[in-house]
Amino acid sequence: MEIILREHVEHVGKRGEIVKVSDGYARNYLLPRKLALPVTEANKKHVERERKITESREAEEKGQAEALAARLSALDIAITRRVGDTEQLYGSVTGGDIADFLKTKGFEIDKRKIILPEPIKAIGSHDVPLKLHREVTVPLKVRVVREGAAQ
Repeated sequence: MEIILREHVEHVGKRGEIVKVSDGYARNYLLPRKLALPVTEANKKHVERERKITESREAEEKGQAEALAARLSALDIAITRRVGDTEQLYGSVTGGDIADFLKTKGFEIDKRKIILPEPIKAIGSHDVPLKLHREVTVPLKVRVVREGAAQ
């Protein structure tokens, strides 16, 4: 079955594309969730209008994300943690900790946008990617320092 995607669907296609998928996938998943439309002339025109509106909104969001990325890249993130005698952290630094630190600096960032596969468990400097937009990812420099040490 051929359909027009209304939203970006992972491993299928991008918004506005005409793709061929199995009948069951289209009928049971894409169409009920309003992620796609059947291919007709009226639907093609409708999706084209939506695409123009979305492209302008997307460009504006990307510009805002790039401006925020420039401000965040200049930020020094230093998180203090208690450390044992063998330089082992008591606890770890998670994406939530980084988001909380950014919140104290005036940045409202969702912790799910911080790409941290595993919590940081060592003292030192770490690069942590922050995905602000589908096309904008900024590397944050996160320093984990010993509690009571000079920063």
